[in-house]
Amino acid sequence: MTTHISSASSGCSTNSSRRGHSRRGHWTPLGVIAMIFGFMIKWWLGLLVIAYIIWGGPVDDLVDDLASKIKGLMKPAAMTGSTGNAAFDDYRAETLRRLEEERREFEEYLSRLRQARDREEFEKFMAERHKKKRPAK
Repeated sequence: MTTHISSASSGCSTNSSRRGHSRRGHWTPLGVIAMIFGFMIKWWLGLLVIAYIIWGGPVDDLVDDLASKIKGLMKPAAMTGSTGNAAFDDYRAETLRRLEEERREFEEYLSRLRQARDREEFEKFMAERHKKKRPAK
């Protein structure tokens, strides 16, 4: 017979973070490092980190949230959708399409250059190898 203990009866919070782990006391390597550096800088910073980990959740979540907010701020306006000006939106879409096509053509050009250089180096290697195999007369 197995008994199941509900999270309410065990004293654990039923709230979980969006990543699926418990929000209380989740220690991660990043959290430990943040705590150590906090104590090294100011003793009360270390205590704040400990309090955040215990009551607020893992420091990793805080870092991930900050990184996603920064990425959102740095996202170019071209990716955010319509500006409300149809003429500008058409111009922007055409320019982006043309730039993408030029980027693709440039990557193909670089690929051909690499292949030509590799072919030249290989042929040089084979010629030197062929010379070494021939006995000098």
